[in-house]
Parts: sequence; structure tokens; C-alpha cells
Amino acid sequence: MNNSFRFVARCVRSGSAVYMPRQADPGRLRWAPVRVLCSAADLQKNLGEMVKKDKVVVFMKGTPAQPMCGFSNAVVQILRMHGVDSYAAYNVLDDQDLRQGVKDFSNWPTIPQVYFNGEFVGGCDILLQMHQNGDLVEELKKLGIRSAVLDAEKESK
Repeated sequence: MNNSFRFVARCVRSGSAVYMPRQADPGRLRWAPVRVLCSAADLQKNLGEMVKKDKVVVFMKGTPAQPMCGFSNAVVQILRMHGVDSYAAYNVLDDQDLRQGVKDFSNWPTIPQVYFNGEFVGGCDILLQMHQNGDLVEELKKLGIRSAVLDAEKESK
């Protein structure tokens, strides 16, 4: 299911949705998309649940199969290099409320954003630094994930 639909469904289930039909011309009814607004508090609660649901969570531009920016692509490539193929990825381009909400949630101004076990790790620059200095292998180990980089090192020796 599309990330936007999941977000809308959470808002509707929680009873916090407000339906606001868009009108093209005043006084003229037309079929138009409907926006669903959740309160900021509900969005923050939902984000808290989203980051805790999976061991690794990435808020990114695009999807792992088709990243829509170089930084998101770099995060996907780093995770792939370590053999982390199973993680939750949320496309912030699908939903502007989610895009801003995750920035507010983490107090971090850029996308992508990476979470391990519900804890904010950082963006592309932090993940790249962790990869380069070996900290990412250790952090993945804490999650119960054996980094594929360890296996590649053994094969090269």
C-alpha cells in the first residue's frame, strides 16, 4: 500500500482526520481531490510508532528500488553494501506533511533520515561516516544484523 494511503488510514483510524475538499471556483462544485489533515501531535505520535516498528527505518526521497536523490541513493547503497535489504522505507515525496513532520520529529533539517531500533542515527553524511570508520558494522551487530562487509573482508584475505 502506498505510504500516503497508510498515513491517511492512520489519521482516519485515530479519528483525527479533517476532510477539506478543494474547490476550483467559488460557488461551483466539482470533483476534486480531498486532503486529509492530521494534527501535528498525531503525526508525531504516528512517526514515533513508525520508527519503532522495524529495526531499520529510512525516510527518503523515492524508494530503495528507485531513489530520487543522490543522498537517498547513497544511503540505499551503503545499506545494500552491508547486506541490509530488509528495512522500512518511507517516500517523503509522496506526502508533504510526512516530509516536514519527520524533520520536526528528529529536529534534523534534511532527508534522508535513518533510524535504528527507534533511535535517530542521522542522514547520509552520518551513515557514510559510520560506514567509513567501521561504526556501522558495530551498530548493525547491536541490531542482530551481521554486516556483509565482514564476509567480504574474510574473502579478500
